[in-house]
Amino acid sequence: MTTAATTADAPRVRTFVGHPLGLGYLVFAEAWERFSYYGMLSLLVLYMSEQLLLPGHVGHVAGFGAFRAGIEAVTGHLTPPALASMIGGLYGGLVYLTPLGGGLIADRWLGRTRTVTIGACLMALGHFLMAFEVSFLVALACLLVGVGCFKGNISSQVGELYAPGDLRRADAFQVFLLGVNVAVIVAPLVCGTLGQKVAWHWGFGAAGVGMLIGLAVYLSGRKWLPPERVRQARGGMRLPRPKLAPGEGKAVAVLIALIPVLAVAGVGNQQIFIGYLRWGQENYNLVFFGQAMPVTWLISLDAIISSVTIVASVAFWRWWASRRREPQEITKLAIGAVIAGLAPLALALASAQEAVTHRKVGIGWGFAFHIINDIGFANIFPVGLALFTRAGPRAILGLMVGLYFLNLFLGNLLVGWLGGFLEPMGGAAFWGLHAGLVFGAGLVLFAFRALFGRVLSPTIDPEAAAEGLAPAS
Repeated sequence: MTTAATTADAPRVRTFVGHPLGLGYLVFAEAWERFSYYGMLSLLVLYMSEQLLLPGHVGHVAGFGAFRAGIEAVTGHLTPPALASMIGGLYGGLVYLTPLGGGLIADRWLGRTRTVTIGACLMALGHFLMAFEVSFLVALACLLVGVGCFKGNISSQVGELYAPGDLRRADAFQVFLLGVNVAVIVAPLVCGTLGQKVAWHWGFGAAGVGMLIGLAVYLSGRKWLPPERVRQARGGMRLPRPKLAPGEGKAVAVLIALIPVLAVAGVGNQQIFIGYLRWGQENYNLVFFGQAMPVTWLISLDAIISSVTIVASVAFWRWWASRRREPQEITKLAIGAVIAGLAPLALALASAQEAVTHRKVGIGWGFAFHIINDIGFANIFPVGLALFTRAGPRAILGLMVGLYFLNLFLGNLLVGWLGGFLEPMGGAAFWGLHAGLVFGAGLVLFAFRALFGRVLSPTIDPEAAAEGLAPAS
């Protein structure tokens, strides 16, 4: 009997960088999914503005006339480049809204494995459909539904690898984000180069292949992932879904109240994809050895620096935990936001220098911005995910992760609106405003810690312990 128990428990001893082995499969599956996403995203606006929306091509897109009319009913007439930017912005925002539906589907009907699998298949199909002009809108729809099914539920499974009191959860999400950053570095180099140098459909096809690899990795590691919460009783009748435990309603209310605060805390980071590139094009000296560096390379630079800062943050908190009590997620969020608030301040100072000298500023200011921002953001986005998966009720965990991604949806809308103030305000005031917003969000997070820290504190979940989700030794 002892031998059988030992044999049954042996797989749980295997670890991935000090974490349950399932984390490794989830990290690599998410990295391939993000490879496909960022590979496609790096081509989307270029493809639309340079080919799809031009005369002779746009007429081939099924249903595009009604789609364009709907957008321009709100915005007014848009030129092809402006329309391409608008569609790209809508897509970038909606990918953080659809996980709400994916979480509900997994929680109530299909379970996480089936929902993630369906999402991966839909995304792969969407990437391949991008190769044909006629199916462009269908492709976008497949991608949006697919990412909604995939993204929140795979993140939920990361959180479910750990017991509620296991503080390695935040560490795990930092490792998870590290895989995403590697994808951000590689995807534009592979898919972008194929799309622009060979043919658009080669780039989109490479993104689809990446998604299929991610699905294969995910399914191969299924036995190491958390057990499904959705079960069928005999005769096909569904067992009653777990209900919220006493006190969990308060935790849900506090987490929902945190969403707009986290959206503001991330505006400095999210602005990198909108106003920062425009500001950098005008204000950085990007000429090296007589050659001008494309300003879009700053995105890859940020991903490289972010990868380093995530590793450094993981190492720091491991070192801290070996000597002192590790702070809870809400404290890390507040610290991260205060640090991140200093990053736009560096750009405000650079703008002030440019205004005085009338000379473009050195890229050293960019390194300062990215390093400070990425140190702060390493303790915001992954730590926020850890908080929502740990403090969110297990009965609606997929929904809670979908709610968490609303902060990125709101943040993208906010930075899109703020980006229009860059030219009228000037760089110094524009980035000073961002610094104030992010720093202010950090202070609000400290206030949340003081007022609601007890509500969000870890509790012991007997059911989770019974299912073997206790911390790995």
